[in-house]
Amino acid sequence: MKLTSEQILQLEDETISLCQEMIRIPSVNYGEGKGDEKAMAEYVAAKLSEVGIKNELIETAPNRVNVVAHIEGRDKDRPGLVLHGHIDVVPVNADDWSVDPFGGIIKDGFIWGRGAVDMKDMDAMILASVRMWQRIGYKPPRNILLVFFADEEAGSNYGSRWLVKHRPELFKGYSEAISEVGGFSITITGENRLYLIEAAQKGIQWLKLSAKGTAGHGSFVNKDNAVTKVSDAVSRIGNYEWPQVETKTSSKFFRKIAELTGDKYEASNVKPLLNHLGNAVKMLGATISNTANPTMLEAGYKANVIPGEASAVIDGRFLPGYEDALHQTIKKLAGDEVSVEILTRDIALEVDFAGPLVDAMCKAINSEDAQGIPVPYLMSGGTDNKALHDVGIVGYGFSPLRLPKDLDFFALFHGVDERVPIDGLKFGVRVLYEFLDNI
Repeated sequence: MKLTSEQILQLEDETISLCQEMIRIPSVNYGEGKGDEKAMAEYVAAKLSEVGIKNELIETAPNRVNVVAHIEGRDKDRPGLVLHGHIDVVPVNADDWSVDPFGGIIKDGFIWGRGAVDMKDMDAMILASVRMWQRIGYKPPRNILLVFFADEEAGSNYGSRWLVKHRPELFKGYSEAISEVGGFSITITGENRLYLIEAAQKGIQWLKLSAKGTAGHGSFVNKDNAVTKVSDAVSRIGNYEWPQVETKTSSKFFRKIAELTGDKYEASNVKPLLNHLGNAVKMLGATISNTANPTMLEAGYKANVIPGEASAVIDGRFLPGYEDALHQTIKKLAGDEVSVEILTRDIALEVDFAGPLVDAMCKAINSEDAQGIPVPYLMSGGTDNKALHDVGIVGYGFSPLRLPKDLDFFALFHGVDERVPIDGLKFGVRVLYEFLDNI
């Protein structure tokens, strides 16, 4: 149902005010089970109840609260769509910020605050859209499952993973999903404006390297030093140049970059194409290969004592289909005297960039930006779509924003002075509303 100009203005204004209000509710997730989404969840539930949308608050641990709501579509027999976001945010050091990180202020054409990008902007767009539906008596083409998850920022054990495991019936009858980290624009060489729709995600292996040696006095010669063994392994892993790997998603993305810029596409070496991506290279440059970064070291307790053990932690990320390659390479680089243990593992995802849902995303973007070029991309991190994959739901990242070409958007994720452009947010909710009208 097409909105009037007055209704569009109302949709945009409400998105802005909702985003500001949600930023002012901290909902910080500190990890290791320490988080509190309760006030945020209650706010979302109240906004849904206010327009007559029945919802359920699901508390999975003290103050770890999710919000779930079903919206009936016109075709109740058709598999439904999960429209989801997370309501937790990462911690901040307020001293590093130029503004109050939980003030939700408007300055220089942006809404500022923790969660403005990740992902209370999208939460606001979702809420504003479904509230508009209720006001005008609209039913979407198919059933919608609204979910606002807790704990996405620290493993989802109190959010999506808990619900998938303990409340799988919630997701019965739903086949597809959209959520965060996709649908936003980047401007590349030639002033081409691409909209990156997330169709793949790297998997995770956090690995612990451990070595044993001979403990002794720091003044003695020691050829069996655990610290040396681990340090050498860390150096080899940290300095290793991982081979470039082509996936179906990255192939489509880089072929489009080559086509638009007139540059050459070579599957074995797409690094030259990265030069066209501007600030987006921070994330996209990590999607052409597996990666492994040393992040933690632990050994010893006194300057003059050689410890008998030493360890390190490696953050490994693998492309879809290349998990074994990551693990075996790490083991080889670590060497025979260093053991490798998996601390945390999560799957990689890759879905087809085709079909009616993808067509609806592309059409919605082009309805607001005729010159925009929707493309699939591979994300270096992960989202709650990984948990939904366990119940057979195909997920995409689609939280649309039109961004200023000089904005370093990727740096704002978990960054200092996180902010979202107001014009981009208005654009985003118009696109989202159009998309949901054609699903």
